[in-house]
Amino acid sequence: MDIKKNLLEKIEHDLTDYYCKKRDLSDAAQHVGWKSQWAQEIRFSQLLKVIDFTNGHFSINDLGCGKGALATFLQALDNVSFTYNGYDILDSMISEAKKESKLSNANFFKLTNTSDMLQADYTLASGIFNLKYNAQGDDWLDYIKSTVDVMWKKSDKGIAFNCLTNRSDTTHRSSELYYADPGEMIQFCSKFTRHFALLHNYQEYDFTVLMWKK
Repeated sequence: MDIKKNLLEKIEHDLTDYYCKKRDLSDAAQHVGWKSQWAQEIRFSQLLKVIDFTNGHFSINDLGCGKGALATFLQALDNVSFTYNGYDILDSMISEAKKESKLSNANFFKLTNTSDMLQADYTLASGIFNLKYNAQGDDWLDYIKSTVDVMWKKSDKGIAFNCLTNRSDTTHRSSELYYADPGEMIQFCSKFTRHFALLHNYQEYDFTVLMWKK
């Protein structure tokens, strides 16, 4: 069994344990690891800056979709037409997303191999690179880079993802979380395209990377 498969199996195990501990929290966003609905939605707002909403209907992959909150957030926007594909490594999240979603344009899939995603205009990932638990930093960075590579291949127009920043105060850090170097991440992303942006100004302890195909 290769290292990547071992890591993916560990991620699934760790996430199952992590979210089971949060089942009794009252806030839906807290169920999936965010401190509040506001904290979740401000990140959605940054990720969606990769999308050209003036260009009509678009398709979107949501990698690590949880209960499909991004689809609901998109649906609430004015004059937006989209097809949504949500993917999560946890069966429990997909089951709850299918049960709770009332959107006819939303599809949800259990996914352990990112290369099995459907082709779409855009692929977004919010929060999936944060919780490393006991994984080694180098292994986790390789996981991030390999996932971004697949996201790029599966997208016709662009991708967006976020990471916790290593520019955050050390007093606010947790050993089970991964804090990426924004400069290193931009250097990596510049290998794919010259059309990218890094957003580090929305008063949270993370940053968002936007990448476009031109």
